[in-house]
Amino acid sequence: MVENLDASVLVFLALAGLAAGFVDAVVGGGGLIQLPALLVGLPGASPVQLLATNKLGSIMGTTTSSVTYVRRVRPDLRTAVPLALAAFVGSLGGAALAFLISKEAFNPIILTVLVAVGVYTLARPSMGQMQALRFGHRHPRRHLATALLIGAAVGAYDGVLGPGTGSFFVFALVSVLGYGFLEASAKAKIANVATNLAALAVFVPQGAVLWKAGLVMGACNVVGGYLGARVAVARGSGFVRVFFVVVLAAFVVKIGWDTWVQLAGRGGAA
Repeated sequence: MVENLDASVLVFLALAGLAAGFVDAVVGGGGLIQLPALLVGLPGASPVQLLATNKLGSIMGTTTSSVTYVRRVRPDLRTAVPLALAAFVGSLGGAALAFLISKEAFNPIILTVLVAVGVYTLARPSMGQMQALRFGHRHPRRHLATALLIGAAVGAYDGVLGPGTGSFFVFALVSVLGYGFLEASAKAKIANVATNLAALAVFVPQGAVLWKAGLVMGACNVVGGYLGARVAVARGSGFVRVFFVVVLAAFVVKIGWDTWVQLAGRGGAA
């Protein structure tokens, strides 16, 4: 039974939830820590159970960090709210597709996302240091339309898979719309709450959530999200980047090894 977890697994998932909440609040991408941790800690779970449990843990942390951001950064809700609504709709569609992902495809997909986001993070160390809005006051409709497209696209990805969603929101808001990192992070957290809520609206009625693991990770995600958001407001993301990349690299090695074993076993069976 997947939910019969021993103390060591619960401690491992709790620590992963704490780290994921902290990193997600500051730079996004907490799912890149949390979902691989679920893969490692719950090897008997199905892909949809892992995705659903990750959403439960994540929504608790993203809600906490988004509230902290709204109170301290006061992001422009004229863009944040439509972005979140589009992300909610996109995530609903993506979550419906998540049931089609096979166990064999799950590790390679996660590995690809891990490597892609890791390379992008390393390649853009100064991303979002200054804010220079595109399509701003002169083209507000174009700005809003672009935000809606970002919300729908990233939301769909979050529903069907999820890891790195916060980072993708931040990357898109910074690189496409020209937001500074802190403002983009605040908007990303609001949108991320919407995508997690939409995905859970699909997963919970299907009985896909592993509640014990999800609640343990979620409680620690709350603590990490609160601390991370406060640190982000106070100090920015530079010092967290090294921590993020180190943790990311560790999971690339682990999931990469699992994928290699999976492919080698398939080849041997053939």
